[in-house]
Order: sequence, then structure tokens, then C-alpha cells
Amino acid sequence: VVSGGWDGKLKFWDTRSPTPAGEFQLAERVYDFDVRGNLMVVGTAGRHVFIYDVSGAQPREHSRKESPLKYNTRCISCFPDQTGFAIGSIEGRVGIQYVQKVGNKDHFAFKCHRQDSSVYSVNAIAFQNQYGTFATVGSDGVVTFWDKDNKQRLKAFSAIRQTIPCAAFNAQGNLFAYASSYDWSKGSSFYAPGTPNEIFIHYTSDDEIKPKATRKK
Repeated sequence: VVSGGWDGKLKFWDTRSPTPAGEFQLAERVYDFDVRGNLMVVGTAGRHVFIYDVSGAQPREHSRKESPLKYNTRCISCFPDQTGFAIGSIEGRVGIQYVQKVGNKDHFAFKCHRQDSSVYSVNAIAFQNQYGTFATVGSDGVVTFWDKDNKQRLKAFSAIRQTIPCAAFNAQGNLFAYASSYDWSKGSSFYAPGTPNEIFIHYTSDDEIKPKATRKK
């Protein structure tokens, strides 16, 4: 088990012991991280990104870089094939980054979770294991499915009443769960006591999440 916090520490735990098995001290607060197989990616304050190889007995730093996005990191999620990761910011953008060179695929970024002149935070990124496509959820209360390889939006859901702070696919990829609750993105003045926090489970068909055939030019 790995934990990261605003104390700038990454801690590695054996659940049989009350004390951490290992600890890294980072220069900044940990905003989000993800582990997939042998890959762990950590995003901190100051737009720093740390990439670790966790295949051995002790995690090893593979590389570090600056986020490709101009504003603070909000979320990070590793690709199912462990070749890279997606990073989301408070400014309604997602960056696709490769740790290893994969064919003719390059890094890129795109805008999302925007309505007219309003810009919303990307709160979570969740990959679907079978197809490698992914979902983003944001402070606009919208869920969107994406295909990074073909750079396409697959499906956009209608906005719900509240912000969406987190989301995940199940291991089979046919169920998508997301929660609605206030994410404090607009401060305490917009908090509405008594508004229910809810969890939604959406059955995900192949038509929604499978990459679409690319059109020949």
C-alpha cells in the first residue's frame, strides 16, 4: 500500500505492520498519484511529476519532469499498458504523456470540462482496462469518455447537479462508478448544507467505450 500527503511524503506500507516499510521525502505536497503494475507516477505542487519503477524490492526513481500543463495538477492516472500516464489540471486540460517511446505516438494535451467561457477542474481520470480508453470527470458535473490513441471524444454525459470528485471503472470495464459531492472548487460560499452526496453506477456498453474505427482520408 502506498500513501502520499501534503507533508510531501510518500510512504510504503505492509498492512501487517503499523509503521511504514519505506518513505520518500519529496520537495512539495503530493496532490495525486497512481500505481499500475511496475509504474508509479506522482504529481505534486509546483507542477512536478515523479516517475518510479516499483518492480523491485525498493521503488526506484525512473525520471522526473515538469507537468505539460500550465496550472496545478489535480489528478494522474497510469495507462493500463504502463507505457505512460494522463494528467489533469485545475484549468480544464488533460495531458497525455509517454514514459516509453511507443511507435509514432507523441505527447499531447487537450481542453475539456469547459462551458462557454467557464473553465472547470478535471477532478479524476479513470482508464478502462480492456480498451485503454478513459473517462474524465470534473467540477462541471460532466462525465466524458475519450480515446487517446485516436484523439477522439467517445461520449459526453449530461451534467448532473453537483461536481464530480472521483470515478473508476471495475476490473472488467463494464461498470463505471462516479460520486457527486461538493469539491470546494468555488469556496465555502457555494457549499449547500443538506445537499445529498450520491454514488452513480453506469453500465458501460462497448458502443460507449470501445475505440471507433478511424475514417480513411
